[in-house]
Amino acid sequence: VESVGKDIEVHMDGGIRSGQDVLKAKALGAQGVYIGRAMLDSVGAMGEEGVTKALQIIHNELSLSMAFCGHTQLEQVDKRILLPNSFSR
Repeated sequence: VESVGKDIEVHMDGGIRSGQDVLKAKALGAQGVYIGRAMLDSVGAMGEEGVTKALQIIHNELSLSMAFCGHTQLEQVDKRILLPNSFSR
């Protein structure tokens, strides 16, 4: 996001496996993330019930991770929650 500025929407597709990954992507400025792999794995394992369960798990992980960072609104998250030098610039 720093490279392209605010004129272009950035979405992350790939590597999102958990609520923590969603939080990190948002902290780095992504406006959206895609969790296709998690959905494919869950539908393959348990069908529709698996997708529901996977979404619940990711949602709970995201909520808990945000709480650990002291946030209740995803829109308030930025890269200050990340360890310095733990991401590329």
